[in-house]
Amino acid sequence: MIRIFRHYISSTYLWLIIIEYGIFFAAMHYGSRVRFLATGSWYTEHDITLASVIFALVLSLSCLGLGLYRRSLSWEDYSLIRRMCFSFFIAFLIITQIYYFLPEFLIARSVLGYALFFAFLGMIISRFLFYKFVNIDRLKRRILVIGGGEKAHALTSINDSFLHKSFKIVGFFVLPGENLLIDENLIIRANNNLCEISEKLKIDEIVIALDDKRLKMPIDELLDCKMSGLNIMDVLLFHEREKGIISLIDLYPSWLVYCDGFAQNGLKSIGKRSFDIFASLLLLSVSWPLMIITALAICLESGFHGSVIYRQTRVGENNKDFNVLKFRSMRIDAEKDGPQWAEQHDRRVTRVGSFIRKCRIDELPQIFNVLKGEMSFVGPRPERPEFVQGFEERIPYYRERHRVKPGITGWAQLCYPYGANEYDTIQKLQYDLYYVKNYSLFLDLSIMFNTIEIILWGKGAR
Repeated sequence: MIRIFRHYISSTYLWLIIIEYGIFFAAMHYGSRVRFLATGSWYTEHDITLASVIFALVLSLSCLGLGLYRRSLSWEDYSLIRRMCFSFFIAFLIITQIYYFLPEFLIARSVLGYALFFAFLGMIISRFLFYKFVNIDRLKRRILVIGGGEKAHALTSINDSFLHKSFKIVGFFVLPGENLLIDENLIIRANNNLCEISEKLKIDEIVIALDDKRLKMPIDELLDCKMSGLNIMDVLLFHEREKGIISLIDLYPSWLVYCDGFAQNGLKSIGKRSFDIFASLLLLSVSWPLMIITALAICLESGFHGSVIYRQTRVGENNKDFNVLKFRSMRIDAEKDGPQWAEQHDRRVTRVGSFIRKCRIDELPQIFNVLKGEMSFVGPRPERPEFVQGFEERIPYYRERHRVKPGITGWAQLCYPYGANEYDTIQKLQYDLYYVKNYSLFLDLSIMFNTIEIILWGKGAR
């Protein structure tokens, strides 16, 4: 993993993006050569190079937006060929729009057709090789865990939901007096020098995951390992890097005091606000016809009874309440019995409401919340005050998610399914804390790109 503007990115997938960008670039060049094998080319080398750059960039961004470079996808929801076909179709539509509005970049349809064919074939080959070789053991970081209890055991399942397994736990260095919850076959007793063990097992990294911090750690041996070039980190940083969360079970106040991040300086705020205004006006300029159609559909279904826009009090930045705007997707009397979680196949949702929720159209009016400065495009989802009060009493560090403006989309929405109970709230809070700690414009852009996948695939909607 590498860190770009405070956000951790899988170096393996970054290399995959670069390699496939090269494949897409070469596809346009090769497509042009094949098209003009029998006749002279209509284009100069400069024309084809420029066309290749545009083609590769649009296709790479389309694949990125469809989740083809997202490490957190599981095999069950990957649908590789379907995603590839859809991303190529979207890229084709975008490229044709570029040709329409900027005719100086126009390339013949036959050349574009050859380029798409070779790009698709090249991507199939690259993905076959990637999934064949990416998980071989010698490419994984070899991890030695100090500990054998609950925190150490939790590390064994981090890789489960990832297509690419970035590390392998070679063993657990157990200290005397620990309550063991891990596989006994991987236990390394503390009767050998830690540096010698690390050298023998070819360890790349040591992770400290002790349930009881009162246990005496082998500080001198750890220092020796550190000075010998081994990377040593605590379990909190390991979770942050590998899963993109701040682990609540491992979190303690002094770590928050001394860790980097959580900076909300004036320049960052100005940059984020400027981006929000620009993105809001841009989205509003293209979505207003869809908003009008949605409003008419809601009116027709409800017989022109009830409001089209649903206003609901939510908790915003610094615990200040505001009214979030949504297209009404439930019956008028949906909350006659008081506030409640939305359930899967919720009977209160109307037919129009079901569609606009799945496509996230119901959240388009929140553009006006962003323009007013009550929300941001990216941030923790705003919660209702009726729920927030109880969460703050029962869930540690819940208040910290309100240090930034709530967002239409967010890191938790990308990485965790729809939350319908307090357990889900706790899990999503870990992602929200990661966002608050590591916010940057780069992370915002990354989240917005990946939100396209959620909209098109209808993931997490209720």
